[in-house]
Amino acid sequence: MAKVNENYEAVIIFSMKQDEEAIKALIEKFGKLIEKNGTLESVDEWGKRTLAYEINDETEGYYVLYNFNSVPSFPTEMERRLNITDGILRSLIVTRV
Repeated sequence: MAKVNENYEAVIIFSMKQDEEAIKALIEKFGKLIEKNGTLESVDEWGKRTLAYEINDETEGYYVLYNFNSVPSFPTEMERRLNITDGILRSLIVTRV
């Protein structure tokens, strides 16, 4: 039986310690990673926001929401890559219903 693609959304908070070009490069990098492993439906840049609590001595982050669909194994790989990438404060990937 073939694997069925599922719908996901990922919210990534990028560190504001980087310059604007570095943030844009990371946004594009993860967009391309999603396109390579599934279908990227939309990228919604929420922009600079104040964090609810301090993370790594930072009080602001750059929020981006990705909506995509892929095979169920891909979000685990994406989380692994997010965790080892410098410039990422937090991320969350959930299944859309």
